Amino acid sequence: MQLHFSHSMRSITISSNNGFTDLMKIKVAARHISYRTIFHTILILAFLLPFVFILTALVTLEGVNKCSSIDCLGRRLGPKLLGRGDDAERFLRDFHKIISQVDSEEVPNDLKLPENFKQLVSEMKSNKYKAKDFALILKGMMERSEREIRESKFQELMNKHFAATSVPKGIHCLSLRLTDEYSSNAHARKQLPSPELLPLLSDNSYHHFIVSTDNILAASVVVNSAIRSSLRPEKIVFHVITDKKTYAGMHSWFALNPMSPSIVEVKGIHQFDWLTRDNVPVLEAVENHNGVRDYYHGNHLAGANLSVTSPRMFASKLQARSPKYISLLNHLRIYLPELFPNLDKVVFLDDDIVIQRDLSPLWDIDLGGKVNGAVETCKGEDSWVMGKRFKIYFNFSHPLVAKSLDSEECAWAFGMNIFDLRAWRKTNIRETYHAWLKENLKSNLTLWKLGTLPPALIAFRGHVQPIDPSWHMLGLGYQQNTSIESVKKAAVIHYNGQSKPWLEIGYEHLRPFWSKYVNYSNDFVSSCHILQS
Repeated sequence: MQLHFSHSMRSITISSNNGFTDLMKIKVAARHISYRTIFHTILILAFLLPFVFILTALVTLEGVNKCSSIDCLGRRLGPKLLGRGDDAERFLRDFHKIISQVDSEEVPNDLKLPENFKQLVSEMKSNKYKAKDFALILKGMMERSEREIRESKFQELMNKHFAATSVPKGIHCLSLRLTDEYSSNAHARKQLPSPELLPLLSDNSYHHFIVSTDNILAASVVVNSAIRSSLRPEKIVFHVITDKKTYAGMHSWFALNPMSPSIVEVKGIHQFDWLTRDNVPVLEAVENHNGVRDYYHGNHLAGANLSVTSPRMFASKLQARSPKYISLLNHLRIYLPELFPNLDKVVFLDDDIVIQRDLSPLWDIDLGGKVNGAVETCKGEDSWVMGKRFKIYFNFSHPLVAKSLDSEECAWAFGMNIFDLRAWRKTNIRETYHAWLKENLKSNLTLWKLGTLPPALIAFRGHVQPIDPSWHMLGLGYQQNTSIESVKKAAVIHYNGQSKPWLEIGYEHLRPFWSKYVNYSNDFVSSCHILQS
């Protein structure tokens, strides 16, 4: 370092030893400057010089790219301000430009792609790729991975659909063993309920529940949970309806496992005189229609454009193609006024629900002359479960649907419904339901393809009284992220969806709310190795 004083003593310059770089230049006032001032200035500079040396050393040691000192920061920013970046940044800009170009190009069909990242690295060592060729290879590998993941997802959904629509071995075993018990054990055949209690089956001072199912285990959970949650179980009458093949086993279960003090009646469809083909001709058409059978039992991948269908949409369509939707048991709720002509008000329950709170207040709800008390499903915290409007269920590109319905109309839930049968008998709900089923058959299932709820949404229009959502919580069969705290608070929880709690595909953290009402100590249940949480 060198100090240079001008001849006029008006400036002092500090420079490096080679004289090329000015580190500091100080100009002093033009007039009236004393030697004392100059002396003090030199002293200050002498004090600062060691720091200048240290600063220079830091610049040298840190280098351009890793420095933090002010001088070095200037050396880093200088080239950028002048438009000159380092090589790495220039390479990234060039590569980004190439990637953008490749994004709009198709990957050649004959382009050989590495099988994995390790092979890609190996080929990069032996081959000198052009940047564009490398970008195309990356794009091809990513597109291949996306296709494989997508295909795997659809296959997973298909497997889940088959698992959801099949009968688990344990439940099939339970039905067979109970059916055998019916034929060999007189106690399993005893009258339900006992003769002295028969008048109560039509006594409107009692709370009448109806469940329609061919699943004995599921029916036992619905009945057991309702009775255990009731403050007055002696006022409960359960009407369990099943099909002919399950009747003996269902009867055996409730005969051998009485639910006292409540009353349980088990009836088969074949025991209802009103349920004739003459009264329900549309159901015969549904069961025998070739298009319907192909839709529910055929190849679910046929005609499905998987390249444009999202997995979530595909899952929804698969769920709608469950064979249960062409079962008379599933349509049975539309005939309740005729099947129970002496009852005024009933609560209908699906077999995949659990009751956690006393439901007797439901009978005190004023339906305002409406037929159906139900929870609306168009609003709620969970938009996936509680975001259902008519546009979800119906094909509004069809002229008849577009002309007759409002796409933004709020949907409501089947599964826990209060039905005022007196008000129902004054309506044409059943006829409207039949008429729309026929229209959908005539249009080759183009009005809707989501089971039995759509025709009910139409038939009950103007006859639904919304009830508080806390009475009926949905989505436990297809929403894995269901809030446990919300589940605990709900009066009725509904495992609607494919992941039923009695299936291995059921959600493990939600199954205990159902399984706690299963009597695993029962000889039939334990011997059939029913799934236990």
